[in-house]
Amino acid sequence: MHLPVMPPISPMLAKSVPTIPDGASYEPKWDGFRSICFRDGDEVEFGSRNERPLTRYFPELVTAAKAELPQRCVIDGEIVIATEAGLDFEALQQRVHPAASRVNMLAAATPASFIAFDLLALDDRGFSVEPFAVRRAALAEALAGCGPAFLVTPATTDLSTALRWFDELEGAGFDGVIAKPLSGPYAPDKRVMFKIKHQRTADCAVAGYRLHKGSDDAVGSLLLGLYRADGTLASVGVIGAFPMARRRELFAELQPLVTTFDDHPWQWAGDNRETSRWNAGKDLSFVPLRPQLVVEVRYDHMEGDRFRHTAQFNRWRDDRDPRSCTYEQLEQPLTASLYDIVPNLRRTEPPTEGQP
Repeated sequence: MHLPVMPPISPMLAKSVPTIPDGASYEPKWDGFRSICFRDGDEVEFGSRNERPLTRYFPELVTAAKAELPQRCVIDGEIVIATEAGLDFEALQQRVHPAASRVNMLAAATPASFIAFDLLALDDRGFSVEPFAVRRAALAEALAGCGPAFLVTPATTDLSTALRWFDELEGAGFDGVIAKPLSGPYAPDKRVMFKIKHQRTADCAVAGYRLHKGSDDAVGSLLLGLYRADGTLASVGVIGAFPMARRRELFAELQPLVTTFDDHPWQWAGDNRETSRWNAGKDLSFVPLRPQLVVEVRYDHMEGDRFRHTAQFNRWRDDRDPRSCTYEQLEQPLTASLYDIVPNLRRTEPPTEGQP
């Protein structure tokens, strides 16, 4: 492979800001795996945000890249799986599997798409030093007519359109909006773009804790629950960003609430030792607590019935009854189809019940 920009390379990053700035180029914030695609003839590589290759997990995109992309190019984008219900990040996570047979099966069952949003090189020309306005125009021209696997993300310089995307597209699985300065060059591993994400709060019952790595007297994370309409307590996520001194204080404060799994809403956890699918050596077992404490957390959006990302501690709510921590309190985002703005995006049918 001989390209003006060679792998590995760290993608350009974004920093969070509370409002959408004026005078930029705006794009929907796709919820997938950030990736830079390198193609030099029959050689195709997909790098990740941490510069590790994703190529083996998406064989269908390797094949599609040879059919749809220019012969020699380097393109920044996002690998996603799209369904009629919106972007399916859980299906995307299942693709990262050590068994080639399962990867190939999922590639056929839930094919991914690549959403392109920046151009680093085309043929022998490097574009990294060019302003984003130039890179965007060249990207749109280079990928004109591509599809169904490779598509260019919608973009606008109209602030009112960006605000509408922010409000309407969340229900389709978008994270928010990205704002890019029109005059800036491509800056690997630098936070020169802006991301505007939804921020909400929820009151959750604290149902357990995990110990801090390497310590037996400090809390690593608190397990959060919300009550369903039938009265059962659902596991919705964790919070864990505490100073070490506070972690030790929490450990002492929580001991009176420690209980057994026999008396806990999540009895199943006592029968099955939980480990991470992504790190077999990571123990996800926890200490059960009577769900008597309520904590207010900040979150961006839900994925199914769980927080999509790790929630952030806001404050304790001693005035709240844990039983009042229900799903009904959560704000329901507006629902719009992602195909309204990307009509040609490849549709993947979600697996039916009983399928992998």
